[in-house]
Amino acid sequence: MASINTYKINSIKALHDNILVKDMQFGERFTSNGILLPGDDKTSTGIRPRWAEVYAIGNKQTDVKVGQYVLVSHGRWTRGIKIEVDSEDITLRRIDNNDILLVSDEMQSDDTFTDAVVVTSDKNKIYGSMHNSHNA
Repeated sequence: MASINTYKINSIKALHDNILVKDMQFGERFTSNGILLPGDDKTSTGIRPRWAEVYAIGNKQTDVKVGQYVLVSHGRWTRGIKIEVDSEDITLRRIDNNDILLVSDEMQSDDTFTDAVVVTSDKNKIYGSMHNSHNA
């Protein structure tokens, strides 16, 4: 069984024009109207852009600044690496510079939706246990 390591470091920097982000959300979320959307990562409905905060940039990066928020196309980020800085656990990811869709100086709510097609085999999961006998 693989273990997840947390690396204790004092500082980290990105190289060249690379961008490191933190706080990318994969769990449940709420719409602006307060509707709970269950965690959808690794499902067809989870195919969507995601917001993240810029943690570090390389010295050749001119498009974004540390502390800004970026909306990144689905899947255009690396797996996360867990680090501990000043007793705070952070998961960092490198994002693809060419797949930044939007940049914001303020944190944005993650109420983005997808138009992904839900395959028939996933319908019981979506309708929930009350409706498992639902016929398509």
